[in-house]
Amino acid sequence: MPLTVYNSLSRKKELFEPLTPGRVTMYVCGPTVYDNPHIGHVKSYVSFDVVVRYLRFLGYKVRYVQNITDVGHLLDSGEDRILRGAEREQVQPMELVERYTRAYFAAMDALNVLRPDISPRASGHVPEQIELVQKLLEKGMAYEVNGSVYFDVGKFPEYGKLSGRKVEEQLAGARLGVIEEKRHPADFALWKKADPSHIMQWNSPWGRGFPGWHIECSAMSMKYLGESIDIHGGGMENQFPHHECEIAQSEAATGVSFVKYWLHNNMVLVDGVKMSKSLGNFTTVEKALGKFSGEQVRFFILQSHYRSPVDFSDAAISAAAQGLERLQTTLATVRRLSGGAPASATPSAAALALSETYGSRFIAEMDDDFNTPAAIGQLFDFCREINKHLDAGGTAADALLFESKLSAFLGDVLGLRLESGGGAVAAEPFIELLLKLRATLRQKKEYQLADEVRIDLQALGVAIEDGKEGTRWKVL
Repeated sequence: MPLTVYNSLSRKKELFEPLTPGRVTMYVCGPTVYDNPHIGHVKSYVSFDVVVRYLRFLGYKVRYVQNITDVGHLLDSGEDRILRGAEREQVQPMELVERYTRAYFAAMDALNVLRPDISPRASGHVPEQIELVQKLLEKGMAYEVNGSVYFDVGKFPEYGKLSGRKVEEQLAGARLGVIEEKRHPADFALWKKADPSHIMQWNSPWGRGFPGWHIECSAMSMKYLGESIDIHGGGMENQFPHHECEIAQSEAATGVSFVKYWLHNNMVLVDGVKMSKSLGNFTTVEKALGKFSGEQVRFFILQSHYRSPVDFSDAAISAAAQGLERLQTTLATVRRLSGGAPASATPSAAALALSETYGSRFIAEMDDDFNTPAAIGQLFDFCREINKHLDAGGTAADALLFESKLSAFLGDVLGLRLESGGGAVAAEPFIELLLKLRATLRQKKEYQLADEVRIDLQALGVAIEDGKEGTRWKVL
């Protein structure tokens, strides 16, 4: 079946057809780098990493842009998050930005999240943002007051089409007098006048100031991907106001549709409550990686659909780790058994049928809006059938076929590092050493000792079988 994606704009699944055949332009809102990344952030970046990987697996050429927000992301109090972090740690804002940008990429590397093709920083694209604000002023879609510039949502009739919120409802429920200089409470800042004490500020046609959070993503997306793009991703919490504002300012400036498909991931919960720094219920990626491997954390995330919430706990990751080890153990088995098979070896008809069946099922699940938990379920079934097939006398050529298929799905699509693993996978060199010892004992006709090795391995959960193609072992 062809790839379908759930479009948050239409609120339904749609056939995926990029603007340019064979090419995909994709923008995902990146981190605001004022503190260490936590597990709540991982849900988004791992999810969209799989989207990129799968699109490339299907043969699309993807240009992936993910920004770094290092200015303009304000708290409800109006204070910049970067400045708040800099004051907390008694450092310069750009020192803080550099520290946590590095921490973010280190965390993503540990989780095997691919680096974006372009990672633009908001502070490095102030001229582009000023140019976009000027265009909106020229078109009468924005207004300047006392050195600040605001978008006039009343002049954009489609404002609210992504979130489903009506301007009238926003005005009725808004707190009056919060920013008295705005024409309407729903208007949002494109450019903010900076207080003289404000550390991060730039020259502009309206005086010294800094860009609003929303304008940054529009400007950087347009610079690197064009006025219209295929996919824009981010967390559900960003639908309003951030993404709603992106749509309004972008389409008001260009007159064309900004994004064809809006994809939004759900959140990570702790005991049913959103994980967040403000609630103090977060776990940093660094802390999680002190207990679990990057593959285990990544696999835990992928066992929930990107649009579904997932409840975080050590027990949940431990359970995911056990499932991951089952897949890794089967992969290790087929790798070991395929060692003697030439690349030209012909697998059996049964192996070909098995590979085709589960390969098609895996792809069908991924084609259904990147349904990773269902796709992983197919891999568990595939591995069970692989083990049955090999136990019944499958050849090295069969194992080579299975290895190729599993490596593609686990590694290329799901982004799991295939060389890592625990349990029997980690113990493989020691098991092989014991099997060599057993073979030597049998050659010397010391059958009793050789049998004791077999019995001891079985007691540890490892069964060994002697056959025409040599001795095989598997985890019970």
